[in-house]
Amino acid sequence: MVNIDTSASLESFRKFIIVSTCKSFIPESYLRDYEVFPEREDGPGAIYIEAVDKVTLKRIREMTFVNAKEILGIIYSSKSGNTQLKWRQIRKKTGKVSGTASPNALVNLVESGVLTQEWVDDYLISSQNLNKPKDQSNESTEINSGPAV
Repeated sequence: MVNIDTSASLESFRKFIIVSTCKSFIPESYLRDYEVFPEREDGPGAIYIEAVDKVTLKRIREMTFVNAKEILGIIYSSKSGNTQLKWRQIRKKTGKVSGTASPNALVNLVESGVLTQEWVDDYLISSQNLNKPKDQSNESTEINSGPAV
């Protein structure tokens, strides 16, 4: 599992939840409406939207779609239990995402714009360096960004 601690827009986190849970069956009108969020009951895979104003729209399969305004926080948990993420509002539609993510969730976080591919690449490089035997830990891991002068 990967520890996540980054800032992200509300819309990118909304996209992450949709990509991870209901992309194949969310109605097109809900997908385009930035105020519509999927929720799922407590238990494995719970998703909860904390908002000043929230109205239930429709239940499709195990998802309940809600129209939510002034989002304060979102709690996301995968059905497998391998991903536990929270989005907390910092300023208007910007928030902080924290928690743990599985490799599959990392792919969805990049696809939705919560994380960049560069962030994941940097994480992989740093984790490989941490796992090196001690006799190799002093080797340089500098990445050249241009030609040598």
